[in-house]
Amino acid sequence: MHLTEIFRPEMVWPDLTAKTKPEVIRELARHISGCVSSLDEQRVAEILMERERLGSTGIQDGIAIPHGKVPGLKDIIIACGRSRQGIDFEAHDQKPTHLFFVLLAPEFAAGQHLKALARLSRLLKDEDFRERLMSSKDANEIYRAIVDEDERN
Repeated sequence: MHLTEIFRPEMVWPDLTAKTKPEVIRELARHISGCVSSLDEQRVAEILMERERLGSTGIQDGIAIPHGKVPGLKDIIIACGRSRQGIDFEAHDQKPTHLFFVLLAPEFAAGQHLKALARLSRLLKDEDFRERLMSSKDANEIYRAIVDEDERN
């Protein structure tokens, strides 16, 4: 699976303003529901926060991959947000989180969900790639960097 099959340019927000974990979840949910009219902002935020209560999706190296399954959703959705200042997202390495990749999947799409998570994780292990995402000047540049990396690997 390649992310370019499901990732769209309008799903990138390079300047998140949230300062806390719940705020960033709500901000991302607001942006996503603004792009996908069938999604309810409050429900998306609840699904993502429910997952966070099981354990932080803040991995390490400034990355978090909040994710969840959404009843009634037809296709997987991937969105990306960036916080230049960083947020305490209870990451495993205890460092601030700067890059957030939200993955929403249909309720009965476990295989696709896991493939997309694995693909994201694999790409984000590359330090040069993470640095490109952080130094990108706008949403278009972030999107292009993701597409380029996805096609290369």
